[in-house]
Amino acid sequence: MIKQWTMLLMLISLTIGGISAQDKDERVLFTVENDPVTVEEFSYIYSKTNGEQADFSEASLQEYLDLYVKFKLKVQRAKEMRLDTIAALQEELAGYRRQLADSYLIDRAIGDQLIQEAYEHMQQDADISHILFSVRKGASPRDTLAIYQRAMEAYNRIQKGEDFADLAKELSEDRYSKEKGGRIGYTTALYPAGLHQLEYAAFSQPVGEVSKPVRTGAGYHLLKVHERRAARGEIEVAHILVRVQNDADVAAKAKIDSLYQVLQGGANFEQLARTASEDKRTANNNGYLGFFGISRYEKAFEDAAFALSDDNDYTRPVRTSLGWHIIKRISRKEIQPFQTEKARLEGKVRQDARFEEAKKALLVRIRTENNLEENSILLDRYIASLSDTFTTFRWKAPAQLSEEVLFTLDGGYEVTLGELQTYYGKATRDRVTYAREGDKLSVALRLYGSFMDDQLLKYEESQLEKRYPEFRNLMREYEEGILLFEATKMEVWDKASQDSVGLAKFFEGIPGKYRWAPRARTTVYRISTNYKDQADAIRAYAADHTAQEVKTKFNAAEQIMVVTEEETYEKFRNTDLSEITWEPGAMTDVIENQRSRSLKFFKIEEVIPEGNKSLSEARGYVIADYQDQLEKQWVEDLRKSYEVKIDQKVFRSLVR
Repeated sequence: MIKQWTMLLMLISLTIGGISAQDKDERVLFTVENDPVTVEEFSYIYSKTNGEQADFSEASLQEYLDLYVKFKLKVQRAKEMRLDTIAALQEELAGYRRQLADSYLIDRAIGDQLIQEAYEHMQQDADISHILFSVRKGASPRDTLAIYQRAMEAYNRIQKGEDFADLAKELSEDRYSKEKGGRIGYTTALYPAGLHQLEYAAFSQPVGEVSKPVRTGAGYHLLKVHERRAARGEIEVAHILVRVQNDADVAAKAKIDSLYQVLQGGANFEQLARTASEDKRTANNNGYLGFFGISRYEKAFEDAAFALSDDNDYTRPVRTSLGWHIIKRISRKEIQPFQTEKARLEGKVRQDARFEEAKKALLVRIRTENNLEENSILLDRYIASLSDTFTTFRWKAPAQLSEEVLFTLDGGYEVTLGELQTYYGKATRDRVTYAREGDKLSVALRLYGSFMDDQLLKYEESQLEKRYPEFRNLMREYEEGILLFEATKMEVWDKASQDSVGLAKFFEGIPGKYRWAPRARTTVYRISTNYKDQADAIRAYAADHTAQEVKTKFNAAEQIMVVTEEETYEKFRNTDLSEITWEPGAMTDVIENQRSRSLKFFKIEEVIPEGNKSLSEARGYVIADYQDQLEKQWVEDLRKSYEVKIDQKVFRSLVR
């Protein structure tokens, strides 16, 4: 049965990560009873199943084609058995689709794109300056517009020739960069929460140009990109520090130079850091600073560290505001391949405002691309008719729900007023909560907006098979996997375990295949470590006495010193018995188990020579082999029952 499960799991793997969309290729590779299998379908499942080994060689393709033809033959049989009409299986498939669609739409339409964008931004560091015009949280539209106009005025002044840095010192509300002419320096993705629009600008607008106002959670920014370079990643370093008292501290310079000369002479860096470094925080740990990325330390320190080309290299003395440093590179961490970075980025992207913004953009796209038509007259009339209890816990949806159409989308997708009434009825908590911020009309419209968003996503989910080849392939895989499982269960697995006559006949047809190796019937003596001092005496007594005699001698009603059990072991299946001669009366040494706080030893009572197993003794192995035979016979019968046509010309076109 192991083979069946392995094949089944290969074919109905539910993992969607790492699947790339196949080019749509509707050429038919083969048919089973005129049901076509396209190149797109075959290439997808071949690539997914074989992973990195999918080399599209003729031998590999032929091997998998044989497997897939067998698979499709079984699916054809399942459909002939009308297994696809069984309600329980239809419900299982529908449940899987709901579960997959809920995450698939967001993951594919939003998540993957944002993660890819973030990864592309990570490939570079951007040297930027900005001028910030702050917008407080909850600012009115009027105030927000006024701040935007201020930002535009500054932008126009720059376009007329005024200096960006001078305007930053005059106007910027970022206290950190204001006095530096708005200079932030080199930055890397991802930017802090709420600043993703600034990140997009930093990694897309032309170098040297100033952006129009960019809106973020902090306000409006005018952004200037000075330079972009390949991302530095992170570096792991240690350092030796000699502090300076003032700019003319000659003694500090002399000391760092002498330390550098000592290192050049072969001294150990770690030992020198412990004895000479004036950074008390790191000296005791060999000067270790750990990993850091860009813009964490002063530019001179960072540039010198990242300039080191090899692990264990160290710099010449480097001056910062703290003093003089000698920096040693321990390791360098470059930007990792996309699949390695993806999992880390996914969590950050989902928690960032960019995710919600992208979701809103998706909803707008669904509206516009699918010709949303709303019956605003019906909506207005209904909302106006709502009673004052609508914003209380007492309001209930009407028993007779309206069937009037509230809005439509392409393809005959209709949403009724009754569905909105049901939604309102279930949103009791929201109705009451929103009423604290507005009147009945605003609550109804706010909830209608949420209802509309839900319906738009449901509509888009209903189109997944049409728009996303990966989703269509996954649904086909799962549906056919269910059918394969049920058909194989009925035609092979159940028959093998329930057909006692056929199983016995199969067993009789292969005499001598299922055999016992020599076996030892043993007595296992177990002793608590509380009686460790008696273990040798118990073993010595057991050498020429029965287990019952041993227990009679050493156990009392209130004190159970030893317990025994009989076990039979095949040769080479018990390592405890491998060190003794297999003959009656042979005994192992006393073995102590610290975890279970017990001791044990084995005594061989009888050696049973090798021999054939009975059907009952070999039943599990016999059933597995019988299943293999039944499956082979089943496939042969299916080949005779269903016509398979393979287009060899199309097949050869797949070979690379």
